[in-house]
Amino acid sequence: MSDDPSIFSLGGRRALLTGAGQGIGLRLARGLAAAGASVVLNDIDAVRLEGAVAVLRSEGISAEGILFDVSRPDEVGPAITKVEENGGPIDILFNNAGIHRYAALTDMKLSQWQQVLDVNLTGAFVVSQAVARCMIARASGGKIINICSLMSEAARPTTGNYTAAKGGLKLLTKAMAVEWGCHGIQANGIGPGYILSDLTKHLADQPEFDAWVRGRTPAGRWGTPDDLVGAAVFLSAPASDFINGHILYVDGGFLAGL
Repeated sequence: MSDDPSIFSLGGRRALLTGAGQGIGLRLARGLAAAGASVVLNDIDAVRLEGAVAVLRSEGISAEGILFDVSRPDEVGPAITKVEENGGPIDILFNNAGIHRYAALTDMKLSQWQQVLDVNLTGAFVVSQAVARCMIARASGGKIINICSLMSEAARPTTGNYTAAKGGLKLLTKAMAVEWGCHGIQANGIGPGYILSDLTKHLADQPEFDAWVRGRTPAGRWGTPDDLVGAAVFLSAPASDFINGHILYVDGGFLAGL
């Protein structure tokens, strides 16, 4: 099987990606579709979601959208049921939805702390729980990929809430692997480094910060959403069927050095 290219094929698979109306989530949806998957995009902005689905369909991609807020458990369960009833089982889940709320820990409002944890960590748990229950009930196995971060391993000032959430997501990924592996579910994570996206554009626009990222990263550049596609396809495909509880850092070597 190791020399069979079909182990990287997602033909016949259906993937749900949260927070995929733009940026990294939308790029990953394109990448999974290129490998053969049909994709379901989630977002909290109806206009953005509708536009993203329309663009993908114009490119010949089998895409649909589902509107819900990952931080609202009362919305998640019915949404997952609707996705499965209307289009078939979810074989692959990408927990990509995420937000930043910058503040020093001494100045951070509880609302800033809670909102980031609600979306970035609790949201991933709630969506994964709903999808895993479906996978287990039909004994089909599946793939759950959590978008972690290099901040699952390291911190910088004003991102304490984000760091805590992404660190928690790393260990939640391992907990999923331990509990759900016996059901044929592989739960892994992708840990992007500094990727140029909607969330980081304001940082890249700061000359001092831009220079720090380029100097600190052995690759000498920011990453792009394209850099994440290979890891996303690999962790979604049969090629990774014996990989579970792993975080694959795609950071240009950032975490390798001091």
